[in-house]
Amino acid sequence: MNASTQAAHATPAAVEDNPPLLQTRHPSAEWLASGQEPALEPGRRIIDPHHHFSHHWGGYGLDDLLRDTGAGHKVEGTVYVQCGWQYRDSGDERLKPVGETEAVVKLAEAAKARGAQTDVAAGIVGYADLLLGDAVEDVLNAQIDASKGRFRGVRFAASRHESFQHGVLARPPLGLYADKAFHAGMRRLAKLGLTFDAWVYHTQLQDVIDLARAVPETTIVLDHIGGLLGVGPYAGRKKAAFDEWLPLLAPLAACPNIVMKIGGYGTTVFGYDFVNQSKPPSSSTLADAWRPTVNAVIDAFGANRCMFESNFPVDRASASYATVWSAFKRLAANASESEKADLFYNTAARTYRIGDAAR
Repeated sequence: MNASTQAAHATPAAVEDNPPLLQTRHPSAEWLASGQEPALEPGRRIIDPHHHFSHHWGGYGLDDLLRDTGAGHKVEGTVYVQCGWQYRDSGDERLKPVGETEAVVKLAEAAKARGAQTDVAAGIVGYADLLLGDAVEDVLNAQIDASKGRFRGVRFAASRHESFQHGVLARPPLGLYADKAFHAGMRRLAKLGLTFDAWVYHTQLQDVIDLARAVPETTIVLDHIGGLLGVGPYAGRKKAAFDEWLPLLAPLAACPNIVMKIGGYGTTVFGYDFVNQSKPPSSSTLADAWRPTVNAVIDAFGANRCMFESNFPVDRASASYATVWSAFKRLAANASESEKADLFYNTAARTYRIGDAAR
């Protein structure tokens, strides 16, 4: 770590004990509607591999998702990713997260009963405490049973920075991904054919590299391009953050069990301020803002190990669902047809065993 990087991370111990909480601003429906534009390439097949249902972030339910997936793009299926929603409020503490899966399955079945064109939550990434080690297998089997064939993996976020707090989940412990019990839990995922979603900040990417090397048999999906920070010590210092993040892409990509999700730019920690503007940005504006990082990720991993994600409803802070997907299509404009198929559909289908890849 060079001197400038050390300075960026050098904060008093008291800040780590009680760092300030970053608040997420939720745009109004009127703000989102004011930036509507026609969907680009409306016939391109899409699997959206990352969205939530929640009472957080202004609320997001089945009607909201179906309104978004029906707004002009051909979203054939989605992957629901855990956010601590609808946990059981009684019973075995280890099994409380199964309530989230049960609630999502009910919405998925409701969507199908309504004749929705999108296979809602075709895959579910839930939660299980991997620090249980080998004993987590019982929880994983309970999740699989509750999912009615939809459970695909676990997310256990390690995102933590000494200068701020962010998110709706509990603050993770330090050194989470290095814990030997955690590694044992990861191996149980592989045994059951399940994946692992990692959510960290770019200052923690070495932890993901080490985890991938420790459990090479487990597929790791790195969320939100690895959490490139634009807040805290990186506020107003996007180049400094980029210069720290970029060299880590090669060792990440050298781990064959890591695939990358491209999106999450509306998350507060990225530091974009589109939500504070009088009107939402166009898809061209979003594409221009995101292009350096998107190009870097695809260059490092290849399209066959990358997938675009909506991260809705969090990324409503960028623009509407349709505009975000049009921005991704602009970013992929120079890719080959096979590369586009990977970025928008095939990588997600292979990783989460959805659609054509499930057959």
